[in-house]
Amino acid sequence: MALVEVSHLVKHFHRGKRLFRAGTLVKAVDDVTFSIEEGETFGLVGESGSGKTTTGRCMLRLVEPTSGEVRFGGENVLQFSRPRLRAARRQMQIVFQDPYSSLNPRMRARQIVEEPLIIHRTHPSRAARRERVAELFRLVGLDPAHLERYPHQFSGGQRQRIGLARAIALNPSFVILDEPVSSLDVSVQAQVVNLLMDLQQQLKLTYLFIAHDLRLVEHICSRVAVMYLGKIVELAPTQALFRAPQHPYTRALLSAIPVVDPDVPRQRITLDPALLNHDAALREISPQHFVAL
Repeated sequence: MALVEVSHLVKHFHRGKRLFRAGTLVKAVDDVTFSIEEGETFGLVGESGSGKTTTGRCMLRLVEPTSGEVRFGGENVLQFSRPRLRAARRQMQIVFQDPYSSLNPRMRARQIVEEPLIIHRTHPSRAARRERVAELFRLVGLDPAHLERYPHQFSGGQRQRIGLARAIALNPSFVILDEPVSSLDVSVQAQVVNLLMDLQQQLKLTYLFIAHDLRLVEHICSRVAVMYLGKIVELAPTQALFRAPQHPYTRALLSAIPVVDPDVPRQRITLDPALLNHDAALREISPQHFVAL
């Protein structure tokens, strides 16, 4: 059974708060359905504004969806009471895109990582909490000697490691990675990605990996869903998607991937949205390969 199941998820915003198309309110998330198997790294890709981050936040109810279901371990998260949701968040966590704005600049690193332990009362004594925080620092590759520093005293990669330490502090089973390396230097990106993969194996984590970097997605994800204007237009095993994309938007997206050798011939595809059927439903064209055409 899938660990996470998202069914017909919809999220729209009140008039004046988000973008419009043809004079009508645009749905940020429009009838999104997918599942994530236990231990899997599931990729969610698409251009800025396609609804990737909103989908992830709706799954954790950081943003309340308009309708649909999000099942975690067979239970519908959207029906949880506040106390039940608070308990469930011990198992469902998120690492945000910006490693600086996601950390409270007035709190020391120790306090940031220690906060979930205090809120959920998992370590009642101060000594136990500090020991756990030091363990988490070592786990993400940081020196516990720097626990009393403030966020601005760390580099971007180190700040993201602090955010990751906070996310795994309660031993979750599912973590949403919202473009966790997009704001980091290229040299640091590889280090953080390797750390994420190591932690997944070590802690038995399941990931929803939201990203713009398609080459990175190809490298670490087992399946990929492509979002366009709030809808999933293609979903397939990673190799099948990159080898034989079927939706015009997917083809255009993959054609935009930069190549290392500028002399290699390439053809950039220009997408004409007017030629797309925005109301098409996903249908299976081959085993586990779905496309909305």
